[in-house]
Amino acid sequence: MFTQIQDFMTEQSQALAEQVHKLRQDPAESARGAATGSAAGLKSLKDPVRMLARSGVKLTAISQNALQGLIELQSEIVTSALTDAANRLERAARADNVIDLMQEQADALRVTRDRMVDEAARAFAIFKDAGRDVGKVATQTYAKVVETAEEEVAFAKTAPVRKSNR
Repeated sequence: MFTQIQDFMTEQSQALAEQVHKLRQDPAESARGAATGSAAGLKSLKDPVRMLARSGVKLTAISQNALQGLIELQSEIVTSALTDAANRLERAARADNVIDLMQEQADALRVTRDRMVDEAARAFAIFKDAGRDVGKVATQTYAKVVETAEEEVAFAKTAPVRKSNR
């Protein structure tokens, strides 16, 4: 392990020494090369930043649609619960005896249970759709960023290096 660390340090020292030698030999050319490389690096960030911004807009639309669906569902749940409560009270007032009252309440309870299962399924569907859409956006964005990065690497490998004429 110690020898690996020494080897690594030796390699790094040699690389740094080579860079210092190049810088001493022609400082202006080294500065131009660094500036050119930095400019190319900054330019290469434009497309990934745009893709991420577009993905952010898509994610905002997905979350807005999911939230809209959930708010509408919540409104329907509250309305249904209030309607059920009012119907139960009306049935209780019309009941002739305790047995009729209990049968009406049991029927209402079954209907309420079915309604709650349906509402839970709808909420789950909203979350499932939003999750699927987020996954699609993330997959597409990742693929585009990786594709762009691969194109940049390929371009960097094939692009000719220009030297200044003095």
